[in-house]
Formats: sequence, structure tokens, C-alpha cells
Amino acid sequence: MSTEPSRPPAPTPQSRIHGCLLGGALGDSLGYAVEFDDISTIRSRFGPAGLQDFSALDAGSHFSDDTQMTLYTVDGLVEALEWANAGTAADANACVWLAYLRWLATQGVPVPASAPVPQPRWIDGQAALKHRRAPGNACLSGLATGEMGTVYRPVNPESKGCGTVMRSAPFGLIPHIPADAVYKLSTDAASLTHGHRSARQSAGTFSLLIHALVSGQSLPEAAQYAFAHARGRDDAEPALIDRLERAFQLADVSGPAAGARLGPEELVRELGEGWVAEEALAVALYAVLATAPARDMAGDAAPETAGIDPQSHFREAIVLAVNHSGDSDSTASIAGNILGALYGEEGIPAEWLEFLEAPEIIRGMAGQLVKVTIA
Repeated sequence: MSTEPSRPPAPTPQSRIHGCLLGGALGDSLGYAVEFDDISTIRSRFGPAGLQDFSALDAGSHFSDDTQMTLYTVDGLVEALEWANAGTAADANACVWLAYLRWLATQGVPVPASAPVPQPRWIDGQAALKHRRAPGNACLSGLATGEMGTVYRPVNPESKGCGTVMRSAPFGLIPHIPADAVYKLSTDAASLTHGHRSARQSAGTFSLLIHALVSGQSLPEAAQYAFAHARGRDDAEPALIDRLERAFQLADVSGPAAGARLGPEELVRELGEGWVAEEALAVALYAVLATAPARDMAGDAAPETAGIDPQSHFREAIVLAVNHSGDSDSTASIAGNILGALYGEEGIPAEWLEFLEAPEIIRGMAGQLVKVTIA
């Protein structure tokens, strides 16, 4: 008789949707406390190991524009799916653009009189989303034109900031659509504010990674799948490919440096500070892969069978993604999205959730997405 422990069930799609949005908001919140601090300042505030936990933040922390825009991405997709479920075709990217214009209004930024006036929705009445939390310049300026940017008529054509990646997890959370559709939705939406090819392709690659995880692929399978898609494009962006390839090399748990993790200075030197799209994705992916248990990296989609604690992986990866001289909230937000999609809501540390700002809004938006896609 086999003594192999029974494998716990994989997270449900509902759990992965909630986990992805909650995980991203937690990473964003911890990182936002030190977003503009270099590593020496972080160490001077929190000790040699840097910021390790929400309990070190006496005044607490808020989520930033990363979570705000992620939730507005959800809202735009929900509106498009509501129309579709009612039998009426809708332009998904137009719905996302109108959602972003409503977010822009919460930031107090005017648009030209020629811009459309979106109808208000539930999310617009949530006071916690009306604060200005260091929004990205390209997101603001691109939307403030009142023009709907496209791949062929981009706004901010040279901008490749991480503002595209940090808001793009929701495109990967829509089940039962082809990967090519996920990629197109994500890259089209990136073009609303950022015109550079790397900004678009980084966002699309991230969304594909989330989509693969939600579809049940293991972490290494999903990561390699998304990377192969990025690398296989005829117009593949060299900067993105180089950064992702380096992230995989540095996180190789089977290589000679297995068990070693980059220090904050090495992380920035090897992968960048995360202010631009490909760097933010690479840093986040490295943080998740480098802290993953070895059995998980071998392809076990249910690491709990080996006594592995997903919540420990979540904490370690977020801490690694936060502590560096760079865009700490965005890199940690992206890492949190990945981990939440991988493990589901059960992988989110309960004690960290106690510090999360307005969890009812995040759960509310996750519930709306579940309702129009699964329920």
C-alpha cells in the first residue's frame, strides 16, 4: 500500500482570481512604503535585512496607483463581458480606456472637452481609490490627451515605463479564451498610455504568465511558456528577452548557485531598478523563481504535498521584490499577482491581510470578475 500523501486539490479559478488581486495589492502596499528609498535608506529604517513585514510599519501602508489601475482594468473588462453576456458586442479595449479615464478623474487630471464622458460605475464611488498615490507620468499624460492610443497611433511613443505591466494581471484572469486573445487584450491596453514596444510586450508576456497559472500550469511551466512566446515573436523586443533570460539564469535552482539569492545591490546591477517595463517584470519573476521551493521548480503543481508552505514562499518572494533601490511597489505588486494566481487565496498570509487597505473593494472587484466569467 502506498504511503504517498494525498494531493490537495488545486486552487479553484475563483480562488486564483481573488488570490491574484489580493496578492498584488499586498506586494504593492509593502513596496509602496519604500518606493522612493534606496537600499541604504531602507536598511537605515528597518535594519540590515531591510523591510520584512507589515508589522515594521508603525503607520501602516497604503496600496498605490498600481492596485488602483489594476482594479480599474478589472472594471473595464467586467463591463465588456457584461455587454457580451447580454448579447451585445463591445470593444473591450474601449471599455478599458473608459475605465482608465474614470481612474484619471480620481487623480484630479482634466481631459479635453472632446474626450468621452464615461458613465459612472460601482468602483467610482469607492473613497479609498480616490487618493493620489504617485501615479506614473506616462499613465497620466497618455490618458490626459483624451485620445485613445493604439499600436498604430500610440500616445507617448517612446515611453516604456512599468505602468503597463503593473496593471495587466487581469487580462490573464479571464478563463476560456485563447492565449493569443489574452496577449492582444493586454498589449492593446498598454498602447493606451505607452507606445514603446517593450512596454506592450512586457505587459502581454506578464498577462500570458498569469493566464498559464490560472489554467493550471506549474510555476516553471507557466514562466517558460510566457518567455517562449515573447522570444518567438517576429518583432521580439531584445531588451525584454535579455532581461527575462537573465532572470531565469540567476534563479536557476538546479545550477551551481542553487540556494543563493542576489543581494539588493546585485539585483539592481543584474536586472535593473524596475522603473521600466522589462526590468519590473524581470525583477518580479526573479523574486518568485529564486524563492520557489526546489520541488515546485521541478514541476510539481501542488507543492503542498512536500510539506511546502505557499505562504512562506509568498512572504520570501515579496520581501525580495521589495528590498532594492528601485520601483519597489511595482516589482512586489507583479510578484504578488504571480503568487496569488499560482496558489490561490489560500496562499496569501492571513496576518498580512489584516494590514491591507480596503480589502472589501479588492474582493468586490474580484467577485465581479468571477460573476461574469465563472459563476
